[in-house]
Amino acid sequence: MSNTMPARTPIIAPAVANILIAMGKQIHAHRKALRINVTTAAEAAGMSRATLHRIENGEPSVTMGAYLNAMGALTLDFGIIKPAESGAGGINDDHEGWIPARIHLADYPQLKQLAWQVHGTDVLTPAEALSIYERNWRHVDTNALEPSERQLVDALRIGLGEPNGII
Repeated sequence: MSNTMPARTPIIAPAVANILIAMGKQIHAHRKALRINVTTAAEAAGMSRATLHRIENGEPSVTMGAYLNAMGALTLDFGIIKPAESGAGGINDDHEGWIPARIHLADYPQLKQLAWQVHGTDVLTPAEALSIYERNWRHVDTNALEPSERQLVDALRIGLGEPNGII
């Protein structure tokens, strides 16, 4: 096993150093705004906490890939590359099959109608949403399902329910 040392700090122009520091501050501020702690963000980006701290300090010895992983984990876009346009009906193809951690009733009209008995909250867990869909599927107008709600139902069925279940 070879003894690997951290990369040496490259010699960069002062203007570039200032850009890296500003980028690091933006990453740090965005992480704080999302209320994500360093450990969670680092794990999501596939790096150590120390590397994330070095990124947030704008250190030039950190690889560009690590910077991009940190930005990606925080869903941060610096506008260098324009993100792909979402598909028809507002569905983001990158999130097809994903189950949101919290399901906002306002985003899914049929689920909101089915959850008329839920009081005191506008947010459901995925398990609660699947349970409501399963119990009340006979009342769902499948032709009127918006593409985003159809995607949610499919993701819930595949991820949490029985693949050949009633919905």
